[in-house]
Amino acid sequence: MTRIPVHIPDIEADPEYAYPGPRPYRSMLGSPILVEEDLIGVVVVVRAEQQPFSDDDMALLKTFSDQAAIAIANARLLETVERQRTELSRFLSPQVAELITSPDGKQLLAGHRAYLTIAYFDLRGFTAFAETAEPEELIDIVREYHAIAGEIVTAHSGTLEHFAGDGLMVFFNDPVQIDEPELEAAKLALAMRERIGECAEGWRKRGYELGLGVGIAVGYATLGQIGFEGRYDYGALGSVTNIAARLSDEAEAGQILLSQRAYAALEGRVEARAVGPLELKGLARPMDVYELVGLS
Repeated sequence: MTRIPVHIPDIEADPEYAYPGPRPYRSMLGSPILVEEDLIGVVVVVRAEQQPFSDDDMALLKTFSDQAAIAIANARLLETVERQRTELSRFLSPQVAELITSPDGKQLLAGHRAYLTIAYFDLRGFTAFAETAEPEELIDIVREYHAIAGEIVTAHSGTLEHFAGDGLMVFFNDPVQIDEPELEAAKLALAMRERIGECAEGWRKRGYELGLGVGIAVGYATLGQIGFEGRYDYGALGSVTNIAARLSDEAEAGQILLSQRAYAALEGRVEARAVGPLELKGLARPMDVYELVGLS
């Protein structure tokens, strides 16, 4: 009630002390635990014999209860941060959710340059499918596709930049640096091709011809916060993202295309074959492109 320490030198002589239970003590000192003026508990010490507590005892107990309040407040804050991080990870890639709540988050969100491997995924035949499918069937297939992608992207330490319908863009080596980002992107693409290939068999039985096309490119990009007040994303900008998207556009169902730099970084660790120079939209000259077949 008073929110200040209470000292009872002798509970037998105190007319206001009316605790009905056993009383194996005579003297009592209590100090409130206050978190932002909210009383959340009391620290109590007692003596079996009747002996008043000293001012030093009172000061010590007050210090202890204040420290307890700080510890409890910090624990609550940590719990809140973890809950918010968990909620963020439902709407953002786990790496981006971690970045936003990290000490370096503000600096990295402001913009920085990094070496990335970009993997871009697209479903061949999706436009025709979307024009003829019922809305419920369309959303069911998209959800199945996204669920598989989310599982595999997380397993390979990729950062999902965005998904729009059948288009997915994943980058590696930011905001968390990883070993061999090119190889992880190749493994991701092969795993996605296998899983989506299995799904495509079921889709085909329902009359829908869908297949996965993938483009992989490596290079430097600028990363950071993009968007506007009230709606921000964490994204990558640069020619490497455009090359990956153009390669994905060129890939046939079940095909994984590598840029020349991506193939050079993976050479000796994957099986690939040349598909010849391709003219990609937005590039001044044709690019040597390779098809990823499997791991060496």
